Amino acid sequence: MEEVLAGTGELVSAKSGEEALRHLLREEFAVILLDVLMPGIDGYETAALIRQREQSRRTPIIFLTAVNKEQAHMLRGYDAGAVDFVFKPFDPLILRSKVTVFVELFEKTREIREQAAVEQRLIEEKLNAQAAKLSAEQALLTAERRQAAILKSLPIAVYVEKEGVAADFVGGDIDAVTGFSADTVRGNPDFWLSRVHPDDRNGLVPASQNGGRSREYRWRHADGSYRNFLEQAVPIGGGQFAGTVTDVTERRQLESRLMQAQRLDAIGKLTGGLAHDFNNLLAAILSGIGLLERRSDIDQNGARILEMIGRSARQGAELVNRMLSFSRRQQLRPASVALAELSDTMTGLVAPVLGGLVKFEWRIADEVWPVHVDVGQLELAMMNLVFNARDAMASGGTITVVAENRSTTPASDDLAPGDYVMLAVKDTGCGIEPDLLSKVVEPFFTTKAVGKGTGLGLSTVYGFARQSGGTLRIDSVVGQGTTMELWLPRSTEAPKRKAETRGRPELPKLDGAFSVLLVDDSANLLELTAQNLVERGFSVTTAAGGAEALQLMEKDPRRFDVIVTDFAMPLVSGLDVVRFARRLRADWPAVIITGYADSGVIKDRPVDVPVLVKPFSDADLADQIIAARRSPA
Repeated sequence: MEEVLAGTGELVSAKSGEEALRHLLREEFAVILLDVLMPGIDGYETAALIRQREQSRRTPIIFLTAVNKEQAHMLRGYDAGAVDFVFKPFDPLILRSKVTVFVELFEKTREIREQAAVEQRLIEEKLNAQAAKLSAEQALLTAERRQAAILKSLPIAVYVEKEGVAADFVGGDIDAVTGFSADTVRGNPDFWLSRVHPDDRNGLVPASQNGGRSREYRWRHADGSYRNFLEQAVPIGGGQFAGTVTDVTERRQLESRLMQAQRLDAIGKLTGGLAHDFNNLLAAILSGIGLLERRSDIDQNGARILEMIGRSARQGAELVNRMLSFSRRQQLRPASVALAELSDTMTGLVAPVLGGLVKFEWRIADEVWPVHVDVGQLELAMMNLVFNARDAMASGGTITVVAENRSTTPASDDLAPGDYVMLAVKDTGCGIEPDLLSKVVEPFFTTKAVGKGTGLGLSTVYGFARQSGGTLRIDSVVGQGTTMELWLPRSTEAPKRKAETRGRPELPKLDGAFSVLLVDDSANLLELTAQNLVERGFSVTTAAGGAEALQLMEKDPRRFDVIVTDFAMPLVSGLDVVRFARRLRADWPAVIITGYADSGVIKDRPVDVPVLVKPFSDADLADQIIAARRSPA
């Protein structure tokens, strides 16, 4: 049989049913040739066992038999799982043919199975690839939607352009940036350039493949206003560029406000420094005039000349006070003020100088909150605003004063959060040009003719408002009028009634028994002030600076009744002089005089030390010295 079947496939022979079963545990066979009669278990039993195993139950079995040709035995064999019978002696050709059929069938089946496995694997790979592709497409779509949503939420417009071709806007919040719909912007290639400000159109630089571009220009928004656009582009290959357009109008406005604030602060510091020197000069002039009036036997014409000089000096002092008001360094005495109660005062002050063509209306209700300000400076600020309004109405008109309660939350760039009273002065005059609005609060800037104004009116109001914790806002339309809004902080205290004014008490006759140490680094002012005090009966010792004063006090702490010292002196300030004196004598009376000083520094002085601002009158200085001597330390 091995010879007959040689070449049909790999042959495995077994000499018993047990051996055949062991082979079936290890291998898979195309066909089994099984003898019926065998020692141990016969062919029928072996076939039954083969059919019980899942691995071999479908393997074809051909029974070999030499004796049992009866139909009953054949039925038993078929029932055991046989597919055919070969009777011995057999025809070799028939046996080989039958085996060959099953071998070919086995190989064909295995081939089909392998091909099916390959096809199944290919199908699975294709399905996996399709699933991966679908997942990637979904992820890409989600990313594109997320990116579009992010761009839509940003105040930018995104575009793509080719060299020489108008930009194609592809994303971003085009509506918010331009005020036009995306279709309007995309539909007309010349639309974008046509709305660029004419002065900026020639300066637009095309993008370069080497470094892209970054340019800023003004673009006319749908509302008619010009916005500042920052355009940036980078090359993306193929002669194309990707870029963004950002509205930086608000950023430029904030930068402009910051520069304006810095400029005003610089001018304020310069003004404050000049005011100090002017006050020293004016104090010397007024002291000298006082000495001449008391010592010189002059005729009526000479007295008139001295009076004119004194008036000019006092006007100079008022001018210096305005300068200090702008620089926010003047001495303020804020209190609770009811604006409604200022009606009679303001009407009486301004009505006589407005003329018949200008109507003045005061419309402040009692419900308006009280404000925390220096009432004298407030009245001066109001007069400045009213007079400016009058000058803006050459042909007459109406000046209206109104007030409203306002609250700011959150803080703005010029006001902290809190409660304020907005005090407005409105006129129906010529208005202010838009390009001049940021300049009108600068000191010495004026639109009036030469000799008609100092340029310190609005700067005084602005400085007073800022030092009081508020601000000045201006709204003006050329040809229609101007509204000056003075924002003042609300007072939490009830307004106090005005105290009755009393005359100046007579100074006692001192006869040199009252000793004063006078300290000032200005030699002229020191000498003139000393002479004035001596004429009023004081015994005066002078010191040309803080260091000299320290030596005199340390040498004899009981020698002087009161110390009068200038504040701003080199090396040793007036405050240092007072502090040194208080270490020697805790109750040593003192008065500080100053032409200019930072209010924050002066606040550090002892509470019982008064400050007298130059230029002062001789009587005011004498009053302060007497009061300091009498006050308990």
